[in-house]
Order: sequence, then C-alpha cells, then structure tokens
Amino acid sequence: MSDTQQAPNAASDVEMSQYVADRQRVDEEKLKKDDEIIQQFGDYTYGWHDSDAAGEAAKRGIDEQVVRDISADKGEPQWMLDMRLRGFKAFLEKPMPDWGVDLSGFNADDFKYYVKPIDKQAKTWEELPDDIRSTYDRLGIPEAEKSRLISGVAATYESDFIYNTIQQDLADQGVIFVDTDTAVREYPDLVKKYFGTVVSPEDNKFGALNTAAWSGGSFVYVPKGVHVDIPLQAYFRINTPAMGQFERTLIIADEGSYVHYVEGCTAPIWSEDSLHAAIVEIIVEKHARVRYTTVQNWSNNVYNLVTQRAYVREGGTMEWVDGNIGSKATMKYPACILAEPYAKAETMSLGFAGKGQYQDTGAKMIHLAPHTSSTIVAKSISRGGGRSAYRGLVKIVDGAEGSSNSTVCDALLIHRLVRQSDFAR
Repeated sequence: MSDTQQAPNAASDVEMSQYVADRQRVDEEKLKKDDEIIQQFGDYTYGWHDSDAAGEAAKRGIDEQVVRDISADKGEPQWMLDMRLRGFKAFLEKPMPDWGVDLSGFNADDFKYYVKPIDKQAKTWEELPDDIRSTYDRLGIPEAEKSRLISGVAATYESDFIYNTIQQDLADQGVIFVDTDTAVREYPDLVKKYFGTVVSPEDNKFGALNTAAWSGGSFVYVPKGVHVDIPLQAYFRINTPAMGQFERTLIIADEGSYVHYVEGCTAPIWSEDSLHAAIVEIIVEKHARVRYTTVQNWSNNVYNLVTQRAYVREGGTMEWVDGNIGSKATMKYPACILAEPYAKAETMSLGFAGKGQYQDTGAKMIHLAPHTSSTIVAKSISRGGGRSAYRGLVKIVDGAEGSSNSTVCDALLIHRLVRQSDFAR
C-alpha cells in the first residue's frame, strides 16, 4: 500500500477514535445526570409531622360500632349507613388477597379509622391552625391557587377536608367541587344515583373497607358542555402514626364536558405503618372527557391499596395518568369499563420502587361494546432492592367487534438485587 493510501486511513482512524471518545464522554455525562435524577426519587423530603392531639386520642381498630359512629358523627342518611354496613360485612367475609404485595404483616386493627383534625372546614388558609397551614405552604398548594395554576383546591388532612375552594366562574356554570361528605348533605339525589355504582361495596376486600370507613374525598360534577380548562387539585396528607385514610372520590362528567383532576399525597415517616385505602369512581357520559392524574408519594411506611375505576359511555374518553413513587407497598390498577360504542381509554402508569418498596401497579381495560379502543403504557424503575410489577387485564367480550387495545410495558432495573415482574392477561 502506498503512503498516499495510508494517510487517509490514518486520518479516518483518528477521527473515529475522537468520535468514540466524545461519544463515551457524552454517555458518561448523561448517565451521571440520569443517576442524579433517579437518586432524587429515593430521597424523601416530605417526612415532617405536625402536632397530633386529635390523632393521639383516636381509637384503633374497626368494628360495627366504629362504622355506625362515623356515620352518626357525619349526620348521614339511613341509605348511606346501610351502604357502610354492607361494606363492613363484605370486608369481614372476603379473604385477604394472596397475590400482589406481601400483606402477611397487615392487621386491620392496627390502624386509626377516624381522626378529625379541626372542628369545621376553613374558608381561607389563614383560618387553619399554624402547623397545618405551614405544611400546605411547604407543599406549595396555596401558592398554586394564588397563581391560578389550578381552578379549585381541596385539601384533606387525616380523615377530613380542611379547605375547599373553586373559581367563581366555574361555580356560575354549575360546576360542583366539594368534599364527598358535603355532597351527601347538599346533593343527596345526585350522590345516591351514582355512589357505589362503579365500585360496589362487595367489589374487593379493601374497597369494602373503604365503603365501611370512608371519610373525605372529592365530589365533582361538570354539567353538559362545560369545559374546566384549568385542573382541579386535591391534596391528601396523613399526619398521625398508624393512620387509616379512606377518602371516597366521585366524579361525574356530563355529556360533552371536560375536566382534569389532579391529586397528590404525602405522609410523615413513622416507625408504625399507616394505611391508605381509597376508592375513585368516575362516570364519563356521552362524548365527555376526563383526565385523572395521580402523583402518589406516600412515605415508605404506608400501605397504598386503592381501587380506581371509570365507566365510559358512547364516544367518551377516559385518561389515567398514574404516578407511584412512594409508599411501602402499592396495589393500584386504574380500570376503565368501555360500556358503549366508540368509547376510548388511555392509561399511563409510571412507577418507582426504591429500597423497601414494592410497586404492584398496572391497568385494566374492559371492552363491552363495539368499536371501543384502549391504550396502556406502563414504565417502571427499580433500584436499591426495590421491586416493581406490572399487572394488567384487557378483556374484549363477544360482540365487541372492531375493538382494539395496545399495551406497552418497559422496566429499568438499576441494581442486581431488584426485581421486575409482569402479569398480563
């Protein structure tokens, strides 16, 4: 080979070596940045707690008398007490789940079922006790309201709503955004029509427990054709050790309407476990659209055992954006019942499992009518010995011609001791 032939080859080798070095440097910098981002998920910064006089006085355990006392304290109608007693009976009869997260150490009598932090709901943030107000200031909720980043705020602390507001222009259009306890008193016919129709008292063990002991949660009604363009936000905070929080959220989007509901949650770090067992029921009427976004960031001593389900009518659209980065153990599978033709549903499930965490999450799509469609995208990260699992169900019944589903599941494992599982059918 001549010298003139060797020179271009040598120059090409130098260029390739430089390219590889530059690419390696870029990859190393990217990996370092990615690791810094992932590390932030493992650093829990919401673990402070407030004074706890109400929690210290609360009774542990649940029996029929506790259920009756909760209902009596709220002044509920007989039909709601009957619903609670149905739930309690189902809770006693149903076995503990033998799949999903490890519940071998779970004892329902370890938890406090009803803690009232204040005597009445505040109309302004300034009316709240100083330590509770300080907590929500640190969480940034009042600032988001003042900046009009949200169109309504609901703050739940322990078992009760402590603050609630909605922009006047939405109230003038007939939008209702109150706590579910208030809705039972002020909109009884509307609540009775829908409560327990998507998730019955006998649906599952922890849904039954919620039906028996529920307190707080959001009630949203959006009238026909009304669009709530700026999200409504709810924030749930546990403060008491061994607290059981059982909010009940019911959202009704009437024909042609739209609403985006965002919820977040945190809790102090205690040596005792706490329990969060919520129910979310959503009714999406014809050609309506609902987006429900969750940023679940409980401390790593909280069991997070939640039932979320939507019933979608003709041409309606339901969107779940489900983020789970906290808790000791999570079992949560947002579900959609596509009940009428051309109903659509999407679920984006994002999970992070760090040291001592087990995220068992996913989605369910039930196609009951022709020309319905659904999409599931599930992504998870496990590090530091954490475990994540995708658990999904897609069912297209006979007669649901022209229906379709797309499911994508990705997992990133950043440790040799982490685990990822997939359970799909």
